[in-house]
Amino acid sequence: MHIGIPKEIKNHEFRVAATPAGVAELVRNGHAVSVEAGAGAAVGFADAAYRAAGARIVDQAAEAYAADLVFKVKEPQANELPWLRRGQWLFCYLHLAAVPDLARALLDQGVTALAFETVLDSAGRTPLLAPMSQIAGRLAIQMGMQALEMKNGGRGVLLSGVPGVPPARVVILGGGVVGGNAARVAVGLGADVILLDRAAERLRVFDDQYGGRLKTRFSHQENIAECLGDADLVVGAAYVPGRRAPRLISREMLRAMPRGAALVDVAIDQGGIAETSHPTTHTDPFYVEEGIVHYCVANMPGAVARTATLALAEAILPYLLRLAAGPKAALEADPGFAAGLNLAAGQVAHEGLAQDLGEAAADWHTLIH
Repeated sequence: MHIGIPKEIKNHEFRVAATPAGVAELVRNGHAVSVEAGAGAAVGFADAAYRAAGARIVDQAAEAYAADLVFKVKEPQANELPWLRRGQWLFCYLHLAAVPDLARALLDQGVTALAFETVLDSAGRTPLLAPMSQIAGRLAIQMGMQALEMKNGGRGVLLSGVPGVPPARVVILGGGVVGGNAARVAVGLGADVILLDRAAERLRVFDDQYGGRLKTRFSHQENIAECLGDADLVVGAAYVPGRRAPRLISREMLRAMPRGAALVDVAIDQGGIAETSHPTTHTDPFYVEEGIVHYCVANMPGAVARTATLALAEAILPYLLRLAAGPKAALEADPGFAAGLNLAAGQVAHEGLAQDLGEAAADWHTLIH
């Protein structure tokens, strides 16, 4: 198969889908790889390294998009859409439930699109989202600390406190990979941490792990509202694969929070958990609404692009090798891999996405040959 790796053009997105070592593995397996010039330069992977690994370096993005399979990190931007075509495969992060206009544009193009974030393993976990969720969860506390600084509109609270002054109260909504990593950093800094989740077993695991250093609550509207009432920092970490993020925080709840408190909505890729959340960029990450500093950057791991690239490339390469060897066979052999299929030949193939788009999910077996 011919695999194209374009340079990412989303705001401050410096990740690249494959390292030179990954390209070498693809070439050893008989695939042709076209890498757009400069695709990995920002994270330390020069064109010469990709060329030495067996890739063809192309000067124009359109040449990378001419491949049978386009392999990238983030969803195609508006000016990249014309390069996509019917019969082509797209493998990247998509988060289409939050951007229905993009979903419909890709449907019109007739591409078959696999989303990293909806691929499942045998235990129902999201192995291709997990590395970025680990990074985003840890970054959430780091960015939340910045949001609390006076210069960004925050209330001027130090997360760890100091002797004689209590630490900040951190509320984490969701106990998945993002929430778990946010909790790890917040507890490590000495913050007063409350984590809410709907699953009793998940709460038990956190209680066993942290004991009195972290408090747990069941996640429902009343408990969320109560916890937000004296929160300094809230981390939105709820995720339902393929679906729009649940709206857990109303405007009214925000009004009851302390002025200058911060909300880091990691779920913004899936539409965000707060009524007031809308995507921001690394260039302009913060805004204040209802007196609360919001951080809603839709590609958080791009802030640490080298670490993110190394983690992501290793996780995804085995799946890419299977896909390139024979797409239909790869998906039929692994239902979890097939769960990554969002669009198939111009039709919606993911049940959750279909519900959010108000369409019926098609049987992908009849659409892929």
